Amino acid sequence: MSRYRVPQKPGSKYITSEGKKRLADEFQYLWRTKRPEVTAALAAAAAEGDRSENAEYIYRKKQLREIDARIHHLKERLEHIVVVDSRPGDESMVFFGAWVRLKDDEGNIADYRIVGPDEFDHTKGLISMDSPVARALMKKAEGDEVIVKRPKGDALFTIVRVQYRPFEEVDD
Repeated sequence: MSRYRVPQKPGSKYITSEGKKRLADEFQYLWRTKRPEVTAALAAAAAEGDRSENAEYIYRKKQLREIDARIHHLKERLEHIVVVDSRPGDESMVFFGAWVRLKDDEGNIADYRIVGPDEFDHTKGLISMDSPVARALMKKAEGDEVIVKRPKGDALFTIVRVQYRPFEEVDD
């Protein structure tokens, strides 16, 4: 069996200022704190003798490889991302960085923010601009209906509200 993997299409290069700060903080933590800790533990494990049967040494080598891979990825992304921290000219339409309130055909309400692919988190309602939902929402306005193509079938949503600050900051 071949180890070849089809290269993935790189995600969009846009990010919010909060997202860039999180990536930069993670990079600094890994580079200045975690990597030195693992390197010291690796050196201690190597000093114990036979490395071929030393589980601690093998584990620390693997951990160091994973940290180095993540550091490399973060460094590359931080060099090429574009921070979007301005609002669009027409704030009534959905663009990058928008908070969007949706209602499905059963009346359920969901709030999402459209962010870059490096910062999505479904538990916090942050969806990647490359996701099917975000792509369907782009350039739509309040009151518009959107159809999202999903593996289990199409879903119809109505845009209830669009704004460029968190919903908690607005009195309803």
